[in-house]
Amino acid sequence: METIILKKSIGRLATCLALAGFQLAATAADTGTDLVIAHIYSRTGIMESYGKQTQDGLRLGFEYATGGTMKLGGRNIKILEKDDQGKPDVGKRLLEQAFADEQANIAVGASSSGVTLAMLPIAEEYKKVLIVEPAVADSITGEKWNKYVFRTGRNSTQDAVAAMVAIDQQGTHIATLAQDYAFGRDGIKAFKSALKKASLVHEEYLPATTSDFTAAGQRVIEKMKDLKGRKILFILWAGAGNPFRVADLGLERYGIEVSSTGNFLPAMAQYKRFPGMEGATYYFYDIPKNPANTWLVEKHLARFKSPPDFFTAGGFSAAMAIVTALKKTDGDTSAVKLIPAMEGMSFETPKGTMTFRKEDHQAMQSMYHFKIKVDSEVAWGIPELVREIKPSEMDIPIQNKR
Repeated sequence: METIILKKSIGRLATCLALAGFQLAATAADTGTDLVIAHIYSRTGIMESYGKQTQDGLRLGFEYATGGTMKLGGRNIKILEKDDQGKPDVGKRLLEQAFADEQANIAVGASSSGVTLAMLPIAEEYKKVLIVEPAVADSITGEKWNKYVFRTGRNSTQDAVAAMVAIDQQGTHIATLAQDYAFGRDGIKAFKSALKKASLVHEEYLPATTSDFTAAGQRVIEKMKDLKGRKILFILWAGAGNPFRVADLGLERYGIEVSSTGNFLPAMAQYKRFPGMEGATYYFYDIPKNPANTWLVEKHLARFKSPPDFFTAGGFSAAMAIVTALKKTDGDTSAVKLIPAMEGMSFETPKGTMTFRKEDHQAMQSMYHFKIKVDSEVAWGIPELVREIKPSEMDIPIQNKR
């Protein structure tokens, strides 16, 4: 009997040791495997410049957050770069490929709102977290949202509410010019919802590939030329094309001013035509004062011989969100751990502190009221800070159906 008991005890001990050995081996394997981040963005297409900035920022953000090691919890950070070409069907397929075949743990993207909207169901299907950067359409964290979606980029309503600080005044008449797709439509919808004092008298929507803005400009003039009071054409545009050429039609002869949001530096070359123009911006490298932005500006100038741009800061912020979240979960990339860790989570960015709102996972963040200054030695109109618009000052509605 004692021999039988002894044999059973030895057998149980061997099994326990084997299981322990397997668990240790599995833990070692986990810490040794790469942390795979799929970045779906426009390396080509009309938003190519946006994509490159985001990619540069993402890498710089991981570098900053890891002290230059590009490792987290003993794992190498591996970024899969995928070109969606600005096409929703391509972005959807690439994200599915990354999750299904390439073992991506987390995804970041996309440059285009249309592409991003196509990607949202894939994150839900594979139950993996998607960090949305820099697409801004409200519907991403609104009616099309699911719980696997977190957005570090600002949404259209944040743009719109911030813009109101500069131009929503009694007796002001506003016309809008925007692109006829998710970014433009959602943006103007948010803009209209945010208006409290001024009146909206006309809306123009044009294809994203538009190069001739003459007809649209003439329609704006016809609608506004005889109005009394302040008259503003608000332009909301992304990617290719130069809608600011409507000024060639002599808007000033009819007392029509131009206003817009901030933009990436090459696009703001057009702002030099409008000294004193007021608006609100998501980011300009010389505005925020914090350690992350100081590091980013210095590193970017040294590495690329130019300051970081609009979407560079966004990519950086996405990396900071990922690292902050994985430190909270001890490296666990499963959505069941990440989602509760990220809901309500605050993290540092080049814009200062952002916080993922628990209800819709939209990052609450500062915006900046600016006035354009012109310097002959600077290639773009300089958005000088009037004041920081803090998250607590902006009433950003929760638009999803959780």
